[in-house]
Amino acid sequence: MLETSARLLRVLALLQAQREWTGAALAERLDVTTRTVRSDVDRLRRLGYRVGSTPGVAGGYRLEAGNAVPPLLLDDEEAIAVAVGLRAAASGSVAGIEETSLRALVKLEQTMPSRLRRRIDVLRSATASAAASGPTVPAATLTAIAEAIHRREQLRFDYLDRAGEETRRRAEPHRLVYTGRRWYLLAWDVDRGDWRTFRADRIAPRTPNGPGFAPKDPPEDAVDHVLRGIGRDAWRHRARIRLRMSAEAAAEALPPGSGLLEPVSDEECLLRTGSDSLPDLVNYVSSLDVPFTVESPPELRDLLRRLAERYAEAAGPPP
Repeated sequence: MLETSARLLRVLALLQAQREWTGAALAERLDVTTRTVRSDVDRLRRLGYRVGSTPGVAGGYRLEAGNAVPPLLLDDEEAIAVAVGLRAAASGSVAGIEETSLRALVKLEQTMPSRLRRRIDVLRSATASAAASGPTVPAATLTAIAEAIHRREQLRFDYLDRAGEETRRRAEPHRLVYTGRRWYLLAWDVDRGDWRTFRADRIAPRTPNGPGFAPKDPPEDAVDHVLRGIGRDAWRHRARIRLRMSAEAAAEALPPGSGLLEPVSDEECLLRTGSDSLPDLVNYVSSLDVPFTVESPPELRDLLRRLAERYAEAAGPPP
């Protein structure tokens, strides 16, 4: 028979692995009596775990949410998944959680057996991040938006548009979409009577939320709609760039959120993209490592010509 402390951990692991257990089933798994199971459950409750119970033949025990997060028992794969997620969060686009994620990661890795720490170190050393940097969003903002989506409540917020003007908006939130660079909210704009895409880093939620609403179906998948919106009107400077590659090859080469691709021929495609800064747009198109032609705007072509002259002068005369 297991020692009491070890058996308590075993009971906790079973309750975490399955939604509900009968007393008889727990007793059989632990090779103890149902009376011992009841005693172990009482000990877990005294330690702060909320273990609910339902009397009767069809009743049983279940682990419920409490006022604080109690210690969790993770199997090997769960522990690795959490560690990888925390490491990604520490360098992600949600403001204010970097230090918290690192503290949680340190605590987790301190308790890991060496075999798991080695697997995480191997994964870390073999991985390079190609995520583009973007504006960060306060975690509280994302939480407020997600809560409104979950509760199906109208979201009231101040919004800073790309021209720098602040407006007060009312929207029925549908989905948060992360492109790898920015967070966006797809929502039904109540005052404008149409679907709109909002940059989450420009949203300042107001409290309380507005009234509840019956969800509407967007015209297409949330991610596709947001990406099309990004390519169409989400930037101050919008550009049409002809790429010397097929649309299929460009879709594989470009990161999500780059813009909207249109096939022109088997060897060319049109990229509708943009930026709030022309120099940033130049840096982006120059990094594509593929021949391209700027069709619009003329300001972007002028900037490329000036930079070409500057680079040619910097390189000096040919040998």
